Amino acid sequence: MRRRRILSYLLAIWMTFLLAFPLTSAFASSKVYHIPIQNEVERGLHAFLERAFKEAEENHAEAIILDIHTPGGFVNAAGDIAMLMDASPIRKIAFINRDAHSAGAFLALHADEIYMVPNGTIGAAAVIDSAGKAADLKAHSAWVAQMEAAAEAKKRNPLYARAMADVSVDLSEFRAGKGNLLTLSASEAEKVKYSEGTASNFQELLEKTKLKGSEIVSIEPTFSEKLARFITNPIIVPILLSIASLGLVMELYSPGFGVPGTMGLSALGLFFFGHMVAGLAGYESLLLFVLGLALVIAEFFVPGGIVGILGGVLILLSLILAGASIMQMIIAIFIALVVAIIGMVILMKFFGKKLHVLNKLVLMDATTTEEGYVSNINRTELLGKVGKTITPLRPAGTILFGNERIDVVSEGGYVDAGKHVEIIKVEGSRIVVRPSEKEMEE
Repeated sequence: MRRRRILSYLLAIWMTFLLAFPLTSAFASSKVYHIPIQNEVERGLHAFLERAFKEAEENHAEAIILDIHTPGGFVNAAGDIAMLMDASPIRKIAFINRDAHSAGAFLALHADEIYMVPNGTIGAAAVIDSAGKAADLKAHSAWVAQMEAAAEAKKRNPLYARAMADVSVDLSEFRAGKGNLLTLSASEAEKVKYSEGTASNFQELLEKTKLKGSEIVSIEPTFSEKLARFITNPIIVPILLSIASLGLVMELYSPGFGVPGTMGLSALGLFFFGHMVAGLAGYESLLLFVLGLALVIAEFFVPGGIVGILGGVLILLSLILAGASIMQMIIAIFIALVVAIIGMVILMKFFGKKLHVLNKLVLMDATTTEEGYVSNINRTELLGKVGKTITPLRPAGTILFGNERIDVVSEGGYVDAGKHVEIIKVEGSRIVVRPSEKEMEE
């Protein structure tokens, strides 16, 4: 009897546990990842989002909310982020928390749902080149096609996506066409089904998406990721490389190793650090750079020049391989080289006598007149003397002065042979004469 009672207690406890477990699971809040997309869209942002999406997938998140406020950015980075979004099986919600322009609009279109704050806007997505001008027809056509494809993939009317990127589309009811790109307000976006609704704040968004009560996991970029985003910006890269080149050039003019060299190597270190954190560069790029730098240093001790040239080639190759775009890196390196050359010319002009390392590479000595060196004899004692032409001067010829034959040039026109001429100017080996009525001195 006692044993049966114990078994009944154990069975009741077991049943309670089985019932409680699913209830507890149901009561446990699901995870929603809140991820910001702010400032410019570039490759550093892609590295941050890749980490955030991976963490969300590993923790079986119910949804990812992308908090978007961006003026746009770079097409190649936006394309990579769009692929990252498309590959994720998690529900993706774009919350346009003010503006989603250009690349920002493109990313919003890749979300499963779009919500906007009341004063939010989406659109103005024309592709421009690095100079801020409209891209060529090939790039423009490809971008318009990508915008349309993004809209179609989420069952949205591609006409509005095209109008966001192409000024030739006439949507006069939305102020688009005749040279204007389409930019939709929150109400207009909801009207054309480019938005599922309007939410004044994040909590209201959770209510409208039926995610209220979920555990919110906010993902923010780390300091390294923020630094990488700044460093890999195509505007910052040439500045960083210019600082590096100028610093190393200045180091050649100073004894030992000082501030300029530290500045140059620090700039290069930041360059590789940012690009490695962003996933653009690997250890092979850094290894190539170190090897190239070692060969350049060895050039100061090994004659011939081949070692230094090979080292320079390896350094340039390492920088190109580390960049997000080969063309952008070539432009950045060209700018840095121009800065280095200008800096070298200025330093050689004003500090040439104080050269340190470059004294071994550049001949700085000069044979000046002040130091007693002359390229030829300056016959200043002949000034005012009179000689006689023994050949016609046309205008160059020869005169006889005493018993000495001297090559001269006439001041102006032709002078016949046998005429008296006076020496009026002596400039090194150039002796200038003019006809004279004076008689030649014996």
